[in-house]
Amino acid sequence: MNVRKLSRRSGKHGFTILELIIVISIMMILAAVSVPLYQKIMLRSREAVLRDNLFKIRDVISRYTYDKNKAPATLKDLETAKYFTKIPVDPITGSSDTWIVKMEDAPVVPTAEPGILDVASGAEGQSTEDTPYSSW
Repeated sequence: MNVRKLSRRSGKHGFTILELIIVISIMMILAAVSVPLYQKIMLRSREAVLRDNLFKIRDVISRYTYDKNKAPATLKDLETAKYFTKIPVDPITGSSDTWIVKMEDAPVVPTAEPGILDVASGAEGQSTEDTPYSSW
């Protein structure tokens, strides 16, 4: 009698192929929906970090200019003068060497040499707001 009970139980355990196909199909649909959404969220977070880094660099450039009575000649000057421990990374390009610096036409102090007036991202392409990253 025990043998019959075991054989009946073993036939009832497990999943059918149809059940497995349905579950896998549902998982694939969820993945197809969530992956693009995840990528979009990650891009928006990198854009938020880019805005913050641009704000910080511009703030430090103006502080350096007011403190030293001249604009920094390079971004490395901000690091050397201990305004930054390390130049922030452009999160879109993944490098701190891709910043585009905009130089002054005329220096703040006439005897000083022209320095950095502004900085922009060196990333190519459009943001999620359809503006070029270099215009931020």
